[in-house]
This record gives sequence, structure tokens and C-alpha cells, in this order.
Amino acid sequence: MVATAATSSFFPITSSPDSIDSKNKKLGNGSTNLGGIKLKPSASSGSLQVKANAQAPPKINGTTVVMTPVEGFTSEDAASSLPPRTFINQLPDWSMLLAAITTIFLAAEKQWMMLDWKPRRPDMLIDPFGIGRIVQDGLVFRQNFSIRSYEIGADRTASIETLMNHLQETAINHCKSAGLLGDGFGATPGMCKKNLIWVVTRMQVVVDRYPTWGDVVQVDTWVSASGKNGMRRDWLVSNSKTGEILTRASSVWVMMNKLTRRLSKIPEEVRGEIEPHFMNSDPVVAEDNRKLVKLDDSTAQYVRKGLTVTTGCPISFFSIVVAVSPRWSDLDVNQHVNNVKYVGWILESTPLGIVESHELCSMTLEYRRECGRDSVLQSLTAVSGVGNLGNMGEIECQHLLQLEEGSEIVRGRTQWRPKNAKSFGKMDQVPAQSA
Repeated sequence: MVATAATSSFFPITSSPDSIDSKNKKLGNGSTNLGGIKLKPSASSGSLQVKANAQAPPKINGTTVVMTPVEGFTSEDAASSLPPRTFINQLPDWSMLLAAITTIFLAAEKQWMMLDWKPRRPDMLIDPFGIGRIVQDGLVFRQNFSIRSYEIGADRTASIETLMNHLQETAINHCKSAGLLGDGFGATPGMCKKNLIWVVTRMQVVVDRYPTWGDVVQVDTWVSASGKNGMRRDWLVSNSKTGEILTRASSVWVMMNKLTRRLSKIPEEVRGEIEPHFMNSDPVVAEDNRKLVKLDDSTAQYVRKGLTVTTGCPISFFSIVVAVSPRWSDLDVNQHVNNVKYVGWILESTPLGIVESHELCSMTLEYRRECGRDSVLQSLTAVSGVGNLGNMGEIECQHLLQLEEGSEIVRGRTQWRPKNAKSFGKMDQVPAQSA
């Protein structure tokens, strides 16, 4: 009953004339007036009889709306114009909602198809952004690098400059990840207050095998104390997929005042910042205590100037002098030549015959002083220890990088092994702290 009343309020039902007549008969005698209310005196009782077949004027928002009849439009026409009551035409209009839902699903499907869900090689999933992380009790920093096409040389292997850049990058990122990076280039906040910067004084590098294009290398680095006013930093480079050790390096760093350009002791404030990060371990490379000799034009029988090198003379007495001048791009943020640039300049004067038949396997460098943009340098190389070249033996070279007026910049010694020869010296893992 209630449902019928509610339905009738929203869907008015047109009654047929027969049903109206039958209702009128039950109410009493008299005619039916569809237009309004008619009063008719009753002959039998003398009372007034009310006949109503009209509805109350409709209201919209509380305001009575007067319905003006349209001329020539009858109630029968209105009843015939209404559509038949069915389940479909009683439902609300869902077309707009369905269109919105369809649009959302199509957009989601498009984004899904645009994503690259192809499986990747395992070596591509390791540190894809090269950010690095702290490992091993917070004392070792680890970062991965992919060898790019522009980082390899004629032998399709990474150059020594590429490896040196990886070492330098991990050193800076280690300071940053440990919260020790101030405004300077690898300087702590305490160092920045006192205008101090780090400078390297000695570097030893041993290369067991060079990575090739596409290889992903893992570089681990950590720091230790070196005397009272120095810091030692070690690196271990390995293949991230196989774990094979590729390169080992060890270096000694001291502090220099960037205003006076003089070496400085480590202030207690700075010592308190860096000592908690020191690892008590032995150097990853055994120290080569042999003295690095000073070269000059009289050291060898033959001296060549320029970049063109002839190889017809006895290689055991061969010496070359190459003049180089730093460019603006060779300077770092501390306004001196980056230490990796020295490596390239030293190797510029290595005889081409050695470079073509041998590969660099060990390098020891001593940094004597810095040089700036206006410096003019000379690179000298003398081949000292030579095996039998016919049997492709190992070769040792002495190097000197000096200013044109004679002041020493870098002394060095390099060892070269025949290409594709077996590597020497193995180390399996990052060293644990010594007791």
C-alpha cells in the first residue's frame, strides 16, 4: 500500500472514464465535473453535496504554481502522450557516469602500456642511479659504475683515467653520505670554517684487470688514520656480477689552507668529525718504499721533445720530454689542477711502443706541489727496468712532471705488463677491522 502511494506520487496514473463513472456512482447521484468543484442540492435530504474531481495546485519550492490550461489540449491527449511505464524508463540517466568511467579506464590502460615491463639484466638492477650507500657497520662506502663507451680506449677497456675518476667520485660521495660534506670539495664543516681542503700526497694503484665496455664495477672505499696529521683512503674495485677483484688503490691525504696554500695540521674540531669514521685496517696495497728518483735531461742518453715518439733507439735508455699547459677545464673547484689530470700528462710521455704492446698494471705517484692554470709543465719519462721485449717481459718506467723552470710537481713510477698477461696479486674482499 505504501509503495503504491509513493509510486503514484512520482508517476501519476491516468484513470479511465469507466473507472471514474463507477466511483461516481458509489459517491452518489449526480454528474461529474472534471473542471472543478460542483455544488448540487439533494432533493431527498436537502443537504449540500460536494463533488470534487480536482487536485490541489502544485507547488515548487513552497510557491503555488497556477496551471493555465492549453486551448485544445484535453486530458485524453495528455494521457496518450505519456510513454508506457517500464523498468528501463524509470532508471536515472547513467550515460554521463558511464562515459567518465570509460575515460578513466582508457587512460589507465594507456599509461600501463607505456611502462617498460621488460625484464632487465641482473647487473643493471644494482644501484641504477649510482648514488651509493654505506655498508659494513657504517665505515665502508659502496658505489657502482657502468663503463660507458666514451670511457674506453683503443683496447676496448676502461682507461686508467676512468678508474681514477671512479676513485675520486666515491671519495667525495663517501663524505657526503656520512654527513661530512660542507661547502668545500670534500671538506667537512669544520674544515670550511678554517679554509682547509684535502690534498693527496701519495697514491698507489694496482690494476689486476681492466673492465670493458658495459661492465658494472663496484667500488668500495674507507678511510684510516695515517700518522698524526694524515688520513689514508683505500679503494677496492671489483666486478659487481662476478665479484672478481679488478683494481686496488691506497692514498695518503693531508690538509692545506686554501688561502695561504700551505699545509696545515688537523685541528681538533676536524679530528673529532673524521675519527669516528676511521677503520682500523691495513692498507689494501702493500707500500712500495723504493725511492722515486728525480729525472732531468741528463738522466738518459736520448731525449725527445714533443708528442711524436720514435721507437728505433734502445728502449732501456729512452727518455722523452713533452711540454703541456693546463687548461681552464683541468681545474677543480679548489682552483688547482685535479690530481687525475696529472696521470694523463705523465702517460703522455710514455713511449708508444710500450703503450701498444703493454698495459699499465701498477702506478706509484708522489705529489710534490700544485700547479695552476698559467703553469707550463714538462712531462719526462725514462724506461729503467726492462725485460726482454722479444719475450714480452715487464717494463718499469720513471716519470717526472715539473714546471718549465724546474720545480717538481709529481714524481712517479709505472709498471707495464704484456697485454693479456695474467694479473698479479690477489685480494678477495674488503678487509675487516684489525683487532
